[in-house]
Amino acid sequence: MRWRAWSLMSSWASRARRWTRDILRDSPLADDAELIVSELSPNAIRHTASGWEPGSFHLAVAVSAQVVAVSVTDDGGAATAPKVEHQDQEAERGRGLGMVSALAHRVIVHDSDEGHTVTAELYADARLGGRRCR
Repeated sequence: MRWRAWSLMSSWASRARRWTRDILRDSPLADDAELIVSELSPNAIRHTASGWEPGSFHLAVAVSAQVVAVSVTDDGGAATAPKVEHQDQEAERGRGLGMVSALAHRVIVHDSDEGHTVTAELYADARLGGRRCR
């Protein structure tokens, strides 16, 4: 699924969440995956060329009996790779990837010449991948 960057943020964010929720229908991981999509998608638009005309980002949701993996790939153009920032409680920005890390069992950032892909993995059975990232 590819979303156009020029779409209104609330419109595409709502469609991305709904698409994720539809794919994960009865999964106990649906709420966490939806929240992760709510964080990763706006990050791609705010911090990379995905937010420039005619930018876009790619959202993928992979599902198995054991794992749900949510991946957002941006168009690149950022000076640095996505990373967790430790902000104080009053900060209005910079906590999104930290929240994703708190929800997911594993977060992987893959850098390439074309952009970055952030993948958050949620395990149906926490014993498969240990405890959540924190």
